Amino acid sequence: MGNCCSDVGGGMTAIGGTAPSTSTSNQNDAADWYFKSHGIHGIFSQIELSFSATSLRDRDVFSKSDPMVVVYIQERDGAFTEVFRTEVVLNSLNPTWITKYTITYQFEIVQILLFRVFDIDTQFHNVEVKMLKLEEQQSLGEASCALSEIVSKPNRSLILDLVQREESVPSTHSQHQGKLTVHAEECFSSKTTAEMTLKCLNLESKDLFSKSDPFLVISKVVESGMSIPVCKTEVSKNDLNPTWKPVFLNIQQVGSKDSPLVIECFNFNSNGKHDLIGKVQKSLADLEKLHTGREGENLFLPTPVGHDNQNKALKSKLFVEKYSETVQYTFLDYLAAGFELNFMVAIDFTASNGNPRLPDSLHYIDPSGRLNAYQKAIYEVGEVLQFYDADKRFPAWGFGARPIDGPVSHCFNLNGSSNYCEVEGIGGIMMAYTSALFNVSLAGPTLFGHVINRAAMIASQSLANDAKKYFVLLIITDGVITDLQETKDALVKASDLPLSILIVGVGGADFKEMEILDADKGERLESSTGRVASRDIVQFVPFRDVQNGPSVVQELLAELPSQFLAYMRSREIKPCS
Repeated sequence: MGNCCSDVGGGMTAIGGTAPSTSTSNQNDAADWYFKSHGIHGIFSQIELSFSATSLRDRDVFSKSDPMVVVYIQERDGAFTEVFRTEVVLNSLNPTWITKYTITYQFEIVQILLFRVFDIDTQFHNVEVKMLKLEEQQSLGEASCALSEIVSKPNRSLILDLVQREESVPSTHSQHQGKLTVHAEECFSSKTTAEMTLKCLNLESKDLFSKSDPFLVISKVVESGMSIPVCKTEVSKNDLNPTWKPVFLNIQQVGSKDSPLVIECFNFNSNGKHDLIGKVQKSLADLEKLHTGREGENLFLPTPVGHDNQNKALKSKLFVEKYSETVQYTFLDYLAAGFELNFMVAIDFTASNGNPRLPDSLHYIDPSGRLNAYQKAIYEVGEVLQFYDADKRFPAWGFGARPIDGPVSHCFNLNGSSNYCEVEGIGGIMMAYTSALFNVSLAGPTLFGHVINRAAMIASQSLANDAKKYFVLLIITDGVITDLQETKDALVKASDLPLSILIVGVGGADFKEMEILDADKGERLESSTGRVASRDIVQFVPFRDVQNGPSVVQELLAELPSQFLAYMRSREIKPCS
């Protein structure tokens, strides 16, 4: 069902018929679950690509070229597979194609696209485009990019230079192949969400020795007359006058504000056979009127009379305590408005990694070019995030080492500078990392607090300057941290900042304690003063799992858009601000 939710645990209990929930999730947890379940975070957004070109080569003798775009996507093995063709635009060197390509955008994957433009010979103009043999057509050039490069542009348009594949083409000619513009639009017709707080009065008691345990199920009515559940509340234990936590309904997903909805009130039974207490049928527009007029609606029960059902009106009433509508912006909305993800990295240089000059060290630089675990983590995470950072200048630090003639440092600039911490691109991180291995002595212990505080300081300064930036710190480590409480304190403080932290554990250490920092696997973090983190900002994964396949790297990155949106919502920051 998952289209709407108030309390995750309670709601699933209500529908699934398992043991009653004792969840104490707050309203923000409920909303977060809702946004994740809807894809509103943008991880799996549908993107529509449109194409236009300028200054194409004229390959026809008596007229201009008749161009068509063919789109290919790169598979895991590196091969390109054709996925789409536009229509043919006749006699044009500056075409705008009408046919659009729809693709599922996945934040955590680098989706490489290849665009080839062909001049379709006159003799094939009556042939369907999907039947055209491309080897019989003349190439007007090609270009490639990552989908991330398109959607991260403020106007979602990317201009690409068309080039010929043939190496033999002189450079003077390659300058006159023309340009291809690719524009992206998110396929989302309605982002309006209704938030409602519902309550009932005078419910009938269905239990013998106690009051009812009511919960609500909201369903939309489709054309066939069948009801499709889209939303559920938590179970309210032993309560005949319950008020449930807010529920969220995306208006597009229920049809419209005038589409009929069935709201059923059930009494929870642990065997899964829940008793219907009563129901009403109302649209969102009707429910809004109930809220405005502060009126209640009597529940009814279908009662069989002969071969027909008649509705028996009950004394029980449904009230709408709160009704509001808000626009829920997507991750891509913020990118289009110029927001960036700024990548930062911190690398563990403690002695437990082993002597970097020996092949069994986690820091060993293989002369053959084979990447070690640290290099792999930097590359695989960095190659995704780099597209969302405009200047591609990345702060990079090391910790747990002794610089030449100095004390052990738990946060030193990876580039060796005492003045600045940034390096140029992913290649710059790799070079600084390799250089640092020969300029520091591995030491210890493993402390995270210093690098988290340094990253938090940068995020805080950016926030003070009203910059459209959100920061992502990648920490790569081989061991369990020894400053657990200090790290918790730093993370709780950082949870109020535009910052997320990805932790990758390399080597064979037992990282169970590290999972405490990831709220997905436990309770929300609490500081030494008793303050609870305002949101989950940590994702942890052991790299030995990552090496078994790309899915774990994707899992590491998958929550980032949700964390980004949770922060923007908590600050009431809109993309157009």
